[in-house]
Amino acid sequence: MRIEIISVSGKQPPWVQAGFNHYAKRFSGGWSLTLREVPLARRAASRTTAQALVQEGERMLAAAPKGAHLVALEERGRPWSTAELADRLQVWAGIGQPVALLVGGPDGLAADCLAAAPERWSLSGLTLPHGLVRIVVAEAVYRAWSLNRGHPYHRA
Repeated sequence: MRIEIISVSGKQPPWVQAGFNHYAKRFSGGWSLTLREVPLARRAASRTTAQALVQEGERMLAAAPKGAHLVALEERGRPWSTAELADRLQVWAGIGQPVALLVGGPDGLAADCLAAAPERWSLSGLTLPHGLVRIVVAEAVYRAWSLNRGHPYHRA
């Protein structure tokens, strides 16, 4: 099963990619976790935040794999425990489509992305730095995957 994080973002420090890669490389058995970055829309006095959001949303939806099951990461989404995320992974695997986890830019996700995503996931009530979100998502998905496989990584 293919899971992609589609993230609107500017350049991230090297530790972000290293942290993401630390978890992404652990998947096996036909499972993969990849990251696709979408550039931030230009913000200027002549361009509203709403216009920038629309452009970022278009870029995100275009970057998602064709036919992917979309999941919006957003603060008003549902917080999932590790066990609940493990259950979601099993459901997603049964769908037979790639999964795209949508991570918005500094102004959140475009309305089109929210409308296209049948599920919404909240990582936390906290506002997290963009780079850290990638690492937290990668670790959470890896932990849930390892739980489903009976791997000792998850000991809760």
